[in-house]
Amino acid sequence: MSVASSRTTVRTRVLALVCAVVLTSAITTSVVHAQREQDNAFTWSGTIGSGKRALVKNINGSIHVERSTSGKVEITAMKQWRRGNPEDVRIEQKMTVNGDVVVCALWTDDARCDENGIHTEGRHRNWSDRNDVSVRFTVRVPDGVRVDLTTVNGALEVNGVFNEVRAATVNGSINAVSAGGPVRATTVNGSIHISMGSLGSAEDLEYETTNGSVTVELPANFGAQLEMSTVNGRVSTDFPITVSGTLSPKHLRGTVGNGATRMRISTVNGSITLRKRE
Repeated sequence: MSVASSRTTVRTRVLALVCAVVLTSAITTSVVHAQREQDNAFTWSGTIGSGKRALVKNINGSIHVERSTSGKVEITAMKQWRRGNPEDVRIEQKMTVNGDVVVCALWTDDARCDENGIHTEGRHRNWSDRNDVSVRFTVRVPDGVRVDLTTVNGALEVNGVFNEVRAATVNGSINAVSAGGPVRATTVNGSIHISMGSLGSAEDLEYETTNGSVTVELPANFGAQLEMSTVNGRVSTDFPITVSGTLSPKHLRGTVGNGATRMRISTVNGSITLRKRE
């Protein structure tokens, strides 16, 4: 091998080593940066009575619910951001006179929150198009505690609970499974997947979205006055239905079983499926 060739080989190896070091450093910096962006949490735990509610109110971010094994309600909130200031978003917790616990993520100085939702006078300097702070809640509830969840931009997921669930979002899907029930859910842009072991004493149940499919799984002894409708999609059911009116693949109205509950399921862009819970 010539001297020139040897020098070229050495330079190539040195360049490759430098590139590798720079790339590794960039990746490490990126990971550390991502971890730092999430390092801002809220935690609360406490005991509330059976039949009471854990209410979580959010605006930008998802909410995940699972079963608690400690006998307490446990709520954590993790902030994430790229450009915004996490200090502009505060997390508040309060107890209602009825014994419910309410936890809210608030983006403006004048915002306040109660069991009915988040209230604000309008946009504030803390809220802008560059404030991309989001809050991800994780909620653990013991058996007997009801769950009431609300967000605007974010998905809602519930799994392993044994009581009533209410879930509402605007931009996000809803996936809620309860060994008990009832479960209610509404969104605008997102699919809905509900599974419940019991309707409890519910007289009215509604599942509504605009852009997304809806799947509802119910116990075999389910009974309701049922209405299902879609525009761009189909409706189907595992349950025998006594049909009222004209039979249509896009709209179905009728009675299942004893018809004790009124149930309405609707979407615009998506199909609707009613299934027997296994």
